[in-house]
Amino acid sequence: MNNELIQAIKDYAKPLTNLNDFNSLLHEIEMQKYVLLGEASHGTSEYYKIRAELSKKLIVEKGFTFLAVEGDWPACQHVNRYIKGFDQVTPNAREVLQSFNRWPTWMWANEEMIELIEWLKEYNQKQPKDTQVGFYGIDIYSLWESMDEIIKYLEKTHSPQLEDAKKAFTCFEPFNRQPEKYGVSAALYSEGCHDEVIKLLTEICLNKNKQLDSAENRLNLEVNALITANAENYYRTMVVNDNESWNIRDRHMVEVINKISEYYGNQAKGIIWEHNTHVGDARATDMAAESIVNVGQLLREQKGKEDIFIVGFGTHRGTVIAADQWGVNFEKMIIPPAEAGSFEDALHKAGPSDKLLIFNDENHHKFNRTIGHRAIGVVYDPKYEHYGNYVPSVISDRYDAFVYVNYTNALTPLKVEAVFL
Repeated sequence: MNNELIQAIKDYAKPLTNLNDFNSLLHEIEMQKYVLLGEASHGTSEYYKIRAELSKKLIVEKGFTFLAVEGDWPACQHVNRYIKGFDQVTPNAREVLQSFNRWPTWMWANEEMIELIEWLKEYNQKQPKDTQVGFYGIDIYSLWESMDEIIKYLEKTHSPQLEDAKKAFTCFEPFNRQPEKYGVSAALYSEGCHDEVIKLLTEICLNKNKQLDSAENRLNLEVNALITANAENYYRTMVVNDNESWNIRDRHMVEVINKISEYYGNQAKGIIWEHNTHVGDARATDMAAESIVNVGQLLREQKGKEDIFIVGFGTHRGTVIAADQWGVNFEKMIIPPAEAGSFEDALHKAGPSDKLLIFNDENHHKFNRTIGHRAIGVVYDPKYEHYGNYVPSVISDRYDAFVYVNYTNALTPLKVEAVFL
């Protein structure tokens, strides 16, 4: 069976030798409003560089209006303000990326991001205000940072909602900005702040049209309120149910994508950067058997498959930035050759070169068998990857296209003083 897959790869894969070789991929993206660009790890240089070049092409040639990434909203707002000219003080992208001080800092505070951010700023300077491209974080983890942002804005605008917000957030003070401590108290001892944050979110949403919208303040306030409510739910649920906390997180990310799209109106076209495990349709993996959903699945269900284009990424071997435990310092690790019988192994055996696969009606059936597909997280130990780093996947159902880089290299992290939360 593997020989048939290897032959199918030989028959349908297109070689990747330079950026022009991606034109066939761009040709497939016509009416879609969302392009999801994955990655098989959070620490690989080539994934960032290729996604950056594809994003530039999508912006210039296809009119995409925002980039949404698997990062914290408050930190990404520093990038957004920089590229849109709201921030007239920060001198360069390298300085902006110091905002990403939550572990794992290297996901966004890396050398590979600098060129893209400077390009976005330069591009926006040539555009009218209403067609400038935005950069947003859609993740759920910034509970305390988002509360800080809400208070800061309500104070600045002398909002009558300020006292209600302070009262709601007082509930969190005993937990000393430790999400795990809050989660245990809320889940096991019913000492949570759920009612307070839901009430505040409702009030902010009801009054959002009263907020001034210069520098995207209304969107910023609304999303930070949404993060506060959803993060509270996430940390409370995480203690008792891993699968449901995953679902809360991915539903949140889709909710934020929808908020951004609503803000951009009819011209909303989004590029989404996340790990393969978030963008690749969960229904085509073993996640479905455990009732786990993800961003790719939810967007296809909400918007229709014809409105979504999902690109997966993978490699056979190389190096990667990761950590061997949660919260510890990163290191450069060796990615061993892909496990025999895996999708990456078949791609390598079809020829040890970079290649692009586009799945269509002609070849879909050639790639619709279940096969192991490697996924590397921020926590990784190469010695044990065969125990849990391969996700059984139906590749042509999970993605619309796949970018394979035979040998990949670790990205280059910036030096940032990390906050270990």
